[in-house]
Amino acid sequence: MGSPGSNPQRTELHPIAAVAVLLLGLGAMLVTARLAAGYGLRAMFLLAEAALCLPGLVALAVRAAPMRSSLGAVALDRRRALYALGAGATLWVASLGLFELQAAVWPPDPGYLEAFRRIHELLRPSGVIDAFVSVAAIALVPALCEEALLRGILLPSLARPLGPAAGVLVSAFLFGAIHLDLYRFPFTFAVGVALGVLRLRAGSLQAPILAHALLNAITFAAAPFAGDPTAETASPLLGAALLALGVAASIAAIVAVGRPPKRM
Repeated sequence: MGSPGSNPQRTELHPIAAVAVLLLGLGAMLVTARLAAGYGLRAMFLLAEAALCLPGLVALAVRAAPMRSSLGAVALDRRRALYALGAGATLWVASLGLFELQAAVWPPDPGYLEAFRRIHELLRPSGVIDAFVSVAAIALVPALCEEALLRGILLPSLARPLGPAAGVLVSAFLFGAIHLDLYRFPFTFAVGVALGVLRLRAGSLQAPILAHALLNAITFAAAPFAGDPTAETASPLLGAALLALGVAASIAAIVAVGRPPKRM
């Protein structure tokens, strides 16, 4: 704890600066994705995600703030890390229910689903090394880069002036918006809220990174087993059951991660 009259260095960016680096990152991601399109889908994803978080990391470096403390890169013990992974798995269950309910009132265009499955088909690995690169491109690197920007830089910058609840909601809205996918916005917004709460409760960026990475990895692994989207009929009852189960289990996992350590 600092002595009376001391002025400890703030690690957060100004809220306007935090939103600015998010927008710069989004622009850099889109430009990079276009430039890297000829190098294959995996390379495009990896480079685009890196471009997304680069402006934010540069902004922290320019401020000469300690990078680890600015991002909240605090290590979790094994128990809390396992609960964070559990949150990722239960959020996947909740997402199944949410998509099922959404499809009942807003059926997706078959072409939209086919494009989504086509991406997963192109990422399907042909060997061990190829599998690692695919998981890195669709799960590990997006989790690291998106969490560093959204829950490492943006959320703390918004939570200080707006309060934790508003900071979580605004950062979740922006998290959904940067995916540029209107149909998936309810899902990305809901996940953004859960990951924001997890980040604040754990007091560590590692928790949402683990949850986000596992959520993406399960989605990637389960995609080949999905049925024919043109032949399926949404089941609201099944969707409601999966959503209720997933939300309840996610809340339990997030609560179990524990309160953040007291800041000195």
